[in-house]
Amino acid sequence: MASEQNPVELLVYSDDKETRETIIRAVGNRPGKGLPEVRWHEVATPAAALEAVEEKVFPLAVLDGEAAKSSGLVVARTIADTISQDHIPAFVFTIARPQDQWLANFSKAAACVPFPIDPKQMQEAIAEVLRQKQ
Repeated sequence: MASEQNPVELLVYSDDKETRETIIRAVGNRPGKGLPEVRWHEVATPAAALEAVEEKVFPLAVLDGEAAKSSGLVVARTIADTISQDHIPAFVFTIARPQDQWLANFSKAAACVPFPIDPKQMQEAIAEVLRQKQ
């Protein structure tokens, strides 16, 4: 049963606190039936995201593709190029334009969720990726 599973820690990166909070609220405590509860590790800078992934294995990272200072797409490529393969999480990106899907794919996207964030779509994307990781 899901209630007996240990919580899973997920990374969320955005330089905008409101965006991070929106993502966290959208997913809720449990992204889907049969999945464990989630705990969030929030980071606001690319350096903090890289440091977090170096120190801990996250099964999934939600990265803000529209972050002003450094897009989550760039952060993902940096992580993929510098971190040991066993520490690279699955990436879920938030993107504003459908045309950016190819950039997300280039950055190794497991899923993309468009802005404005639809809670159901975000929750389903996270649930699908976590199920694939199990």
